[in-house]
Amino acid sequence: MDIPVHSIAALLKGYAERRWSVTAVAEDVLARVTAAEAQDPAIWISRVDRETLLAQAAALDARGPAGLPLFGVPFAVKDNIDVAGLPTTAACPDFAYSPGRSATVVERLVAAGAFVVGKTNLDQFATGLVGVRSPYGAPRSPFDRAYVSGGSSSGSAVAASRGLVSFALGTDTAGSGRVPAAYCNLIGLKPSRGLISAAGVVPACQSLDCVSIFATNADDAAAALAAAAGFDAADPYSRAPLSPPVGPLSRAPARFRFGVPRKQDLIFLGDKEVETLFEKSVERLSSLGGEAIEIDLSPFFEVARLLYEGPWIAERTAAVGAFIAAHRSACNPTVAGLIAKGGDLTAPAAFEAIHRLEALRRATEATWSAIDVMLTPTAPTAYTVEAVLADPIRLNATLGLYTNFVNFLDLAAVNVPAGFGASGRPVGVTLVGPTHSDRALLSLGDALHRAAAPTAGALGLPLPPQGRRNGEWTDGGGFDLVAVGAHMSGLPLSYQLADIGGRPVAATLTAPIYRLYALDNLDPPRPGLVRVEDGGAAIEAEIWRLPASAFGAFVASVEQPHAIGKVALEDGRWLPGFLCDPLATRGRPDIGGYGGWRKWLAAKGSRKAKTAEAQS
Repeated sequence: MDIPVHSIAALLKGYAERRWSVTAVAEDVLARVTAAEAQDPAIWISRVDRETLLAQAAALDARGPAGLPLFGVPFAVKDNIDVAGLPTTAACPDFAYSPGRSATVVERLVAAGAFVVGKTNLDQFATGLVGVRSPYGAPRSPFDRAYVSGGSSSGSAVAASRGLVSFALGTDTAGSGRVPAAYCNLIGLKPSRGLISAAGVVPACQSLDCVSIFATNADDAAAALAAAAGFDAADPYSRAPLSPPVGPLSRAPARFRFGVPRKQDLIFLGDKEVETLFEKSVERLSSLGGEAIEIDLSPFFEVARLLYEGPWIAERTAAVGAFIAAHRSACNPTVAGLIAKGGDLTAPAAFEAIHRLEALRRATEATWSAIDVMLTPTAPTAYTVEAVLADPIRLNATLGLYTNFVNFLDLAAVNVPAGFGASGRPVGVTLVGPTHSDRALLSLGDALHRAAAPTAGALGLPLPPQGRRNGEWTDGGGFDLVAVGAHMSGLPLSYQLADIGGRPVAATLTAPIYRLYALDNLDPPRPGLVRVEDGGAAIEAEIWRLPASAFGAFVASVEQPHAIGKVALEDGRWLPGFLCDPLATRGRPDIGGYGGWRKWLAAKGSRKAKTAEAQS
């Protein structure tokens, strides 16, 4: 059985049609990983053991897909992101620790039904764009073993490209989520800063760090983003999205303006393959409805130079400098040397650089009044492992030419496959946009990907159909509805939503501002959700996607004491959902302390069982 692990859409479709189980997918992934290790043993640092992985798969099979948008989807995690049960090493064995809980982003993905396969290799302490600075070896390009895979998220990119997992998490401080994607023929999303929580991530430059996503196609990256994104008070840089990053991608706009660097700002270091494919990408964007506008990249380049020439290297020193000073022999010499330099910088120099950054930020703002999106190469060229080992600092620095400025300026960016050169190696280009433009970039990136190199990673397989995921509608074709009781999947009134074409798409929680009452005088019994000023709780909920053609009629059919109003969710969104007339809750038990209707039913059933047992 050929299971399409590389495609979330195809994987979920197979689950829905009962063509495979999560256990079968887990077995398939284990076989893929074993086969890949024979070719490239440096992809993983640690993995979930077979018994645990299969037990997790069996639990998902027993649970079923309802309310789990990433049901049975395997993913990999860069080993500077905590996963409970696996050590976090940041590619330094002496630094390793055992986290008590997973990073917030991992918890959210697992809550959406995905399962972790293992922890992937990286440039030590996420310092590098080459992927060779690790005692666990250097993951190689899946297209040419002589070449680097890119870093620092090297193992994650290779695992996703080889189809060992459906998507992978990396981190991106200066391009670590984009350069490896370019070298591995992947979509590589560097989201808006704080959109995905970095709580539970070993910091590199904490003020710049972003958790990134690798996937073979933009729609899958969007699916992972939808489950991963959201405000997290545990991350001081976290912020809520301006609009919810959920649902399938919309079509790219019919007309848009895209910035192209001036000829004097385009540097390819003699690499004609990258130069040619970048020029073709400009032509493709134009054919998709874009108007090319020449822009001056010089202030962006000056911003980029602040990363290693300015005091931000001291932020890396603040993160792991004390450990490196005490364990210098256990660290990669190049990484240790770079981070140690941060201790030589002064506070006045730091403030001078901060002020210069703000001046450059202001200088770049005018660019965004002239364009909607920027197109650049992702990396000017690619290097062999041998070349990087011989000249580790200079060559590494050249790879960040077009990526370093993005995090500094709080921009969003996505690497898009641009095709293959005569050498057979892939080339990537980057779409850059203002903060919170993540989904728009993915939509445009999807169109550009399909026009340029419509293959998935290193597998040579075609991309899944555009804009479809397990029967969901494209943007604008449906509405989301929050259910908190008998309309949730598997409960007595869920058929009312299913019969009009509804699908459960996500499990969530309300904001902690509600009370839930048991209206057991109704047939069938159901809860009543009431917003309160004090004493509220977060209530388990389920989001259903309803077709636009049926939404209005369903809302009109809802009977007293319920009505459809806006319900606040924990992530800050307000969506249409079931609310209750407060007068109908008088004298009814407040069950909000149970956390939700399902938990109340389970507790009630347990009490009945115990009573029956006592009476027998």
